[in-house]
Amino acid sequence: MARTRTLALILAGGKGGRLEHLTRDRAKPAVSFAGTHRLIDFPLSNCRNSDVDDVWISVQFNPISLSEHLANGRPWDLDRTTGGLLLLHPRQGHDDRGGFVAGTADGLWRFAPLIREFAPDALLVLSADAAYRCDYDAIVDEHLEARTDLTMVTTEVDPDDAGRYGVVRSEGGRVREYRHKPDEPEGSLVANEIFVFRPDRALDLLDSLAEEVGEEGLEDLGDGLLPTLVEQGEVHEHRFEGFWRDVGTVDAYHAVHQELLENPSPIDLDDPGWPIFTKEAARRAPAHVLADATAQGSLLGPAATIGGHVERSVIGRGVIVEPGAVVRDSVVLPGAIVRAGATVERAVLDERTEVAAGGRVGEAGGDVALVGLEATVGEDDHVPGGGRFPDEDDADGSRSRAL
Repeated sequence: MARTRTLALILAGGKGGRLEHLTRDRAKPAVSFAGTHRLIDFPLSNCRNSDVDDVWISVQFNPISLSEHLANGRPWDLDRTTGGLLLLHPRQGHDDRGGFVAGTADGLWRFAPLIREFAPDALLVLSADAAYRCDYDAIVDEHLEARTDLTMVTTEVDPDDAGRYGVVRSEGGRVREYRHKPDEPEGSLVANEIFVFRPDRALDLLDSLAEEVGEEGLEDLGDGLLPTLVEQGEVHEHRFEGFWRDVGTVDAYHAVHQELLENPSPIDLDDPGWPIFTKEAARRAPAHVLADATAQGSLLGPAATIGGHVERSVIGRGVIVEPGAVVRDSVVLPGAIVRAGATVERAVLDERTEVAAGGRVGEAGGDVALVGLEATVGEDDHVPGGGRFPDEDDADGSRSRAL
């Protein structure tokens, strides 16, 4: 039997504005996760572990931050002479499909001629917004066996959070209704942005929708394509029961890192049966906890140096917490420094940030505070719970006034 020809398309070109400072200077899929990985590692590793060998990534916003990490696909065994990894950039051309992408459906429509030329049996469309492990190959097989236009992977979320997603109503394994980010969601079953399309059906429908909207242009998949397929065709549901967490907001990003500290952790990034690969493999020295330092209930990345007190926190690769510093309930990303006498509590420190001696970020019981890329919190500065540093008005991303 001939092997199924599956094309995975990862739509990774959006700004990810809800992550605020974390995506001001980088693409959302390039955001650090657990201090050792990046969000793009999840769909790429799932592809590798699922034997999906043809992977295209649509890039647009701050693409260098992502391209640098991808390393031509080598960490995921996608650096191949035939097939493997392909980056899709915005382009100029002599047809009407050139230019910048205005949404996920618009991107899929712009790349439709390339997809048709590739002629896959199944088109696997993914985002890079969540942490999870998933066997895509099994879902593709299920999709082809069902002979359906679309297989939509669904999962249950907190009912109070359902309005951030496409909300689904299903019966007997078939999707009966899809509502994109409704103001008043009915139910908590949502599409988790893993879709398997019958390629010709999806691309033909996109052409029709593009003709209808004209110059207004297509936007996201949930605005037209998905609800139309649900109304007109056969849409199959695959219920995902495993660990899946969207990290699209600062609060969600902080919360999933707190979950990683549970015993046992809900997701093992180093599971030999399903590893999450990354460019920054552990080729650095082990973490070093100095005499008189304490690290309780925390994850410590390679080459981290702990001299102070760390509690219930995720400490990234190469982070330095000097003697006398305190870090609690926080996420400290690679290369950050917390100087002696500084306090960080319920906060996210982006990569290569510094909290000077006496500086304070966040507070117990407060909302999550956030310090942006390479910023320096001075010794007289206090970033309160829910605060952002630098201020949003600071264009250069350098040290801001105290909040």
